[in-house]
Amino acid sequence: MYSSVQPFDVGKLKVSDIHSLYYEVSGNVNGAPVVFLHGGPGSGVDVKDRGFFNPEKYKIILFDQRGSGKSTPNACLEENTTWDLVKDIEKLRELLKIDKWHVFGGSWGSTLSLAYTQAHPDRVKSLVLRGIFTLRKSELKFFYQDGTSHLFPEAWDEYVAPIPEAERQDMVLAYHAQLNAVDESTQLKAAKAWTKWEMSTSRLKVSAEAVAEAEKDEFALAFARIENHYFVNEGFMRDGQLLEKQEIDKIRHIPCIVVQGRYDVVCPATTAYALKKVWPEITLHVVADAGHSSREPGIEKLLIEATDKMVDM
Repeated sequence: MYSSVQPFDVGKLKVSDIHSLYYEVSGNVNGAPVVFLHGGPGSGVDVKDRGFFNPEKYKIILFDQRGSGKSTPNACLEENTTWDLVKDIEKLRELLKIDKWHVFGGSWGSTLSLAYTQAHPDRVKSLVLRGIFTLRKSELKFFYQDGTSHLFPEAWDEYVAPIPEAERQDMVLAYHAQLNAVDESTQLKAAKAWTKWEMSTSRLKVSAEAVAEAEKDEFALAFARIENHYFVNEGFMRDGQLLEKQEIDKIRHIPCIVVQGRYDVVCPATTAYALKKVWPEITLHVVADAGHSSREPGIEKLLIEATDKMVDM
């Protein structure tokens, strides 16, 4: 990773009557602009995220999506859809007076990257994606219902514990009820359990530090409520929309590098493979000894190599 440099521009962008987004710009003021789209949805950015880009060559733009991180109001679900976020990215580009930029996103960030690029292909120079997620029903079922549970049975037991047995046939829907309960303690208990499940399964070797994030009230509430909101609503798009030929044809000309962990059980490799089949022009790297997290050494290395390659395009 490159050394994390301090931002030279920090601000808030009001994108609606409700939402204001935190954004920051670091690196080279005259460098190649790149926008970092964080995962979740709901996780927010981290200072370490600047380190994927050479600060001497890139103008690095990070922002927290609606309801996430330092954006306000925290954990707000109102006016919070995929297409609201796509509009927000355009508003940020216009605010910063950028004509075209590179787009970088992992996990949900890869979903949003594809959605944004398909909506505004003329504004994107290149894509670097990690842990491909297209929010199909089959992907959600694998992680939240029947798939990853077979590999992490201990963590699964903790995940299902807040949900009565009679309601476990649809865990996303059951959690939706608790994450939106009137009782705030019920919301928070469900949020921590939901978040801990993802943090416990995101790496090939479980990270105690990552799991501990689930105990932070504000983070867990935003992460769980916003993720669940998007998943209950199927990403506010057609099932498989981002992989449809007519959508891929809009972006087929854009250089794209994908880095995928072989043992990613949050966003399994089958989705990256599906993207490669409909878009054979992309470069797909499958890392043999990695899970989901961008902090996996093999994934981190290839992501930096990808941004180094794309900067001059």
